[in-house]
Amino acid sequence: MTTISRQALEAAIREYRDPYLEKDLYELDAVKKLDVDKRGKVTLMVELPYPSKGIAGALRQLVGNALESVEGLESSDIHVAQKIHAYKTQKELPSIPGVKNIIAVASGKGGVGKSTTAVNLALALQHEGARVGVLDADIYGPSVGMMLGVPDGQKPEVQEQKYFIPIEAHGLKTSSMAYLANDKTPMIWRGPVVTGVLMQLLQQTLWGELDYLIVDMPPGTGDIQLTLAQKVPVTGAVIVTTPQNIAVMDAQRGIEMFRKMDIPVLGVVENMSVHICSNCGHKEALFGADGGARIADDYDTVLLGQLPLHKTVREQTDGGKPTVAAEPDSEVARRYLDIARRVGAELSKRERNLSGAISSVSVTGHWNSH
Repeated sequence: MTTISRQALEAAIREYRDPYLEKDLYELDAVKKLDVDKRGKVTLMVELPYPSKGIAGALRQLVGNALESVEGLESSDIHVAQKIHAYKTQKELPSIPGVKNIIAVASGKGGVGKSTTAVNLALALQHEGARVGVLDADIYGPSVGMMLGVPDGQKPEVQEQKYFIPIEAHGLKTSSMAYLANDKTPMIWRGPVVTGVLMQLLQQTLWGELDYLIVDMPPGTGDIQLTLAQKVPVTGAVIVTTPQNIAVMDAQRGIEMFRKMDIPVLGVVENMSVHICSNCGHKEALFGADGGARIADDYDTVLLGQLPLHKTVREQTDGGKPTVAAEPDSEVARRYLDIARRVGAELSKRERNLSGAISSVSVTGHWNSH
């Protein structure tokens, strides 16, 4: 029987390069086990550092195909898992129990689709295999509950007269000021009261074990946003903009704010990049073009993705079932899933918080080659 060269096996495995981190599996320290038995069967265990369920099948297929060229190999059994770590926060603020990473979704101005992006990003991260929660911090215009189909008037349960039990929607754990107040009553609180209430929602909600908590930040870069950025232990921020010049200018201010707070900006999402006609499918750049790409270049960050202005996205979100939940196989949902993987991959480049929550591993399947 031909002896299988370990060097040849490793060379074949190195042919696969991660599409988001642009490194091979050995450079990523993703190969956790490589065994060969007497019958010429290879067992490979791969562990990626970000939510990656959507690409696990392609990884198994491509690596399996590469291994077939190795002389003497009879079959291969490839297992793909992911391990989400906790990463350091600004000024090493104490983390929220059970929550590994907090990602702030922010915009310099309102009306750019920030909340729609936040809920679909949360759903996409969950779809990719992560445990996810959402905190609606947009206290003057909380809309996350409505977007996720939480019935009007539903209140969170309270434990020990102190802790809120998050309301679950589409598998996400959610908390919002809208759950505690009448949605017909406008909030007229001053900044210190607002930030105090939001910190209470963050710290007194029993989130359980989460890989990511998405915080839908209030629009703008004023005192409330600055205070939240100083007090909430954020591991990374995502900036939402449209291609429009005025939105781009405001998004730049948002990036400057987070950088001033030592919060890494994971990248920029360009929303409403093109309008897609629901009748004929014609595409038109109503708000200009490439605004997100310009910001990413100017600030040496990443353009995480571009999302269209489409009637269906608005209808699905208004109906309480955002696109990723309503049509996970649609083109728009696939864009959100790609953005989610990019966000996770960018965060995985950061320094780990070794005192944070225990990392979790989830296996996404295996591939047999004969």
